Amino acid sequence: MRLAASIETSPKPDSSAPKPEMERLNDGGMRLVMIPAFALAISHLSGYFGRLGPRDAMYWIGLAWALAISFAIWHGNRYFLLKQRQHYDWFQHPLRKITVLLFACVFYTAPCTIAMMLGWFAVSGLAVNWDVIRTVTLACIICVAFITHVYETVYLIRQREGDLLAVERLERARAEAELEALKAQVAPHFLFNSLNTLGWLIENDAAKALAFNQNLAEVYRYILMAGRRDLVPLEEEWRFLEQYCDLLRLRFERSVEFDLADPGDRARRWHVPPVSLQTLVENAVKHNEHSERRPLRIRLAFDGGDIVASNEKRARSTAEASSRSGLRTLDERCRAVLGQGIQVIDEADRFTVRLAAKVA
Repeated sequence: MRLAASIETSPKPDSSAPKPEMERLNDGGMRLVMIPAFALAISHLSGYFGRLGPRDAMYWIGLAWALAISFAIWHGNRYFLLKQRQHYDWFQHPLRKITVLLFACVFYTAPCTIAMMLGWFAVSGLAVNWDVIRTVTLACIICVAFITHVYETVYLIRQREGDLLAVERLERARAEAELEALKAQVAPHFLFNSLNTLGWLIENDAAKALAFNQNLAEVYRYILMAGRRDLVPLEEEWRFLEQYCDLLRLRFERSVEFDLADPGDRARRWHVPPVSLQTLVENAVKHNEHSERRPLRIRLAFDGGDIVASNEKRARSTAEASSRSGLRTLDERCRAVLGQGIQVIDEADRFTVRLAAKVA
């Protein structure tokens, strides 16, 4: 745990930098109650008044004098307490901290109490009673030590709460930064694969390449717009998925088949990370053998609160170059925005991915 003054301290502090301002304590209510209570208790329990009683005018002067002693001791020690917080940290300089606190407690409280007690005996005309002076001084030192302990305990508790809050904010900022980085990978990844497809179509079928290019513009517009959001309604994502499947049909014709279940009322109630379903379909097409004679059937269905994508596993004789980052990136995005990643079930003859949706 770090004090406010030391949080901003660099390994090599600038000696010309201004020192932090003295901390302000919200302890007005406590002082208003405790200073008079301290004065009443010490003066009446120590023999401070001697033979004086409430009927004597000097008794009331002595009560005011005791209040002045209490005020001077409390505020003097309070000043030293706040002053040392500007220079010493409990964890960086614990011995110095304790030494300064004890020094202020003893070497300010004791002389101040003795001097003001002698002043009281001189004003009241009472004989100097050193037993009373020692009793009052010792009581003041003990009370100051206890009050200082209370101040520092409350201070450390608040510092810990502040540190925990700061850590929470840093963690949230880190998670948001990681999510933004992951979202930034989606568009370039999709564009790279789409351009590969477009290049293949240009070489093999110029007419289809033109149609593919026109559809690609619409699809890519969705990716750029949805990429600004963490979650999108399933209705939007499903519409985009159907457009993407149309692009794949342009390239592969009847070598890939899509079985897309009807989302029904889930379309408006469910939310998913943008471009997540396209990633599942793209992964299936990219890593499995398919042809018009043996088309690859990709199925998207619903099971409970999950969207389930599945396909038959067919090892490819010539695999396309891949960074193998599609599902991994999708898993990290889902963990960031949904609190849980995707579930991959890799069986001998079938590959299945379950993606949880957020229900509004």
